[in-house]
Amino acid sequence: MWRRRWWRPWESRRRCRSRRLSRICGEIKTQFEAWSARRLDDVELDYLFLDGSHFKYHANASAEPVLTGWGIDTGGKPVFVGLAAASSESGDAWEGFLTGLGERGLACPLLVISDGAAGLIGAVERTMGAALRQRCLIHRARNVLAKVPKNAQAEVKADYWAIFDLPEDAQPGPDAVAKAQAKIDSFATRWRDSYPAAVRCLLDDRDSLTVYLRFPREHWTRVRHSNFIERTFGETRRRVKVIGRLPGEHSCLSLVWAVLDRASAGWRGFAMTSTGLRLLQDLRRSMHDPPTRLPQRNSAQHTETGPAPTDSIAIA
Repeated sequence: MWRRRWWRPWESRRRCRSRRLSRICGEIKTQFEAWSARRLDDVELDYLFLDGSHFKYHANASAEPVLTGWGIDTGGKPVFVGLAAASSESGDAWEGFLTGLGERGLACPLLVISDGAAGLIGAVERTMGAALRQRCLIHRARNVLAKVPKNAQAEVKADYWAIFDLPEDAQPGPDAVAKAQAKIDSFATRWRDSYPAAVRCLLDDRDSLTVYLRFPREHWTRVRHSNFIERTFGETRRRVKVIGRLPGEHSCLSLVWAVLDRASAGWRGFAMTSTGLRLLQDLRRSMHDPPTRLPQRNSAQHTETGPAPTDSIAIA
């Protein structure tokens, strides 16, 4: 027997929303693929920030990292340069990410800012040996405080940040680095008996904590940590938390890229003074004359990226 089918307006609206959502997702995917394949030959960076964040997008699997890189170019403008999925934050994964940027034309920056992950550090030293490396001070502070009882953390934290609080008349260069290194020694002397593990943590790779002091003073507070991109990642994680996991790798990358791409439009650039520009130009001439290209996959250029890693650390 024929039955009249009642019109349900909400079903029509739901189908329209679904089609519109599919269209938007398709457009984002297309835009992301074009962005990921774009050439970077004209991008000349002074600073490159590297970080990773974990997202869950495979059923019955743990969260996996998304690797990202953004920088500040020679004009002081922020540039979102790369985003890729990886199965881990191993040295091979980061080396593949950085090599991919090199294959698209990105040259070696002056300074790389990152956390202290061994795989990331090793990949930077293998692919960007001509760059200086700054270890994120916020990550290092967390490492140090994790080895201190809660009742003493406030005092130790204050002492830690006092290391990098230099006088207003301190000029960028070796003297500023030497002053901060002397304050690291003072920190170690004060706390080595009470919290030896925390002191050992601070002294490990200590030279990489003060490299930023060689760069323009007006940039110091922003190039001594990689926390900026981490905050943006936090916003992305907050948005996907309600759905548990993303449908897949492509959906994850498209969503993360869409959030970061929109956020990057509002990122503040760096102030560029005449004194700062001269300092950066001097560093560029001493480190990248001629300009240093990143290594290519299966290429002999892998051995032509500049000074050995130990040399770049010694410079710092």
